[in-house]
Amino acid sequence: MKLSQLSEALHAQLENGSPNTDITGVAGIEEATTGHVTFVANPKYASAAKITKASAVIVAENFPPVSAALLRSKNPYLAFARAIELFYHPPQYRPGVHPTAVVHPSARIGRKAHIGPYVVIDENVSIGDNAVLLAHVVIYSGAIIGTNFFAHAHAVVREGCRLEDNVILQNGAVIGADGFGFAKDDAGHWHKIVQSGPAVLEDDVEVQANACVDRASIGETRVARGAKIDNLAQVGHGSRVGENTLLCAQAGLAGSTDVGKNVILAGQVGVAGHCKIGDGAIATAQSGIPNDVPAGAVVSGYPAIDNKLWLRCSAVFNRLPELVKAVRAQSKSIR
Repeated sequence: MKLSQLSEALHAQLENGSPNTDITGVAGIEEATTGHVTFVANPKYASAAKITKASAVIVAENFPPVSAALLRSKNPYLAFARAIELFYHPPQYRPGVHPTAVVHPSARIGRKAHIGPYVVIDENVSIGDNAVLLAHVVIYSGAIIGTNFFAHAHAVVREGCRLEDNVILQNGAVIGADGFGFAKDDAGHWHKIVQSGPAVLEDDVEVQANACVDRASIGETRVARGAKIDNLAQVGHGSRVGENTLLCAQAGLAGSTDVGKNVILAGQVGVAGHCKIGDGAIATAQSGIPNDVPAGAVVSGYPAIDNKLWLRCSAVFNRLPELVKAVRAQSKSIR
């Protein structure tokens, strides 16, 4: 499309460029060539914008002027994401049921559903309109799923779980597997606790590859509207994840964790059971959280403490050997 058309589609202000420039795709700022649009979200990368070969660069409204054609946006990262949507066309799946799929007669499937090879849909399942279930997806009995459901290959939804509208499951995601619950008997053996409560995913939730949202022993496990769960993350039984919260790769919630709205748990963050994470809190990568975290806090380290304090502690840690030497030397001089 023409650069002027792209500017209009992204609600971005064109600066320096010819409206008639042809834009043929999107690319990173270092890989971009003529015909590409790219983006810079941080002013410290202004030097990259000066030398890029891209035909246009999406930038923030306050980005410093450069010679390249600019598309100024209030949210350049979001504008770039929308630009990708304009040029990338994902596979389309025609409605129909593959002959190898197994669909129980009692299952209710909405209009325009695509049921791929070797999909299994058990009894009393309900799935809304416009669903796409790719190869080897399995839906256990009694699951209730809303409209626009998209399940990539090998995703699983267990018995009685409820998924609302616009839910996406990436490859191998498992919703409603048994929670990790065992009680030790008098002989020292672990007795399995029945996990009777479903997992519930509200509207616009996405669970990415090989992540697990476990069912509850009693009650339910709930992931609220708009939350996103990254690859290999674990939501333990009876936990709650608030609206628009991000659980990044390999994050783990032990049972009955309560995570608020707009929380970010970065990669490999671990949260002990029965903890409450307040709205808007952020835990940096590999933090270990054994206690409640107040709303709006930024924590780091293990055990997790205030991020600024952790940064100071980290700086001191690198100096510990020389500090030990200094203390020993001072101790000898006192003697």
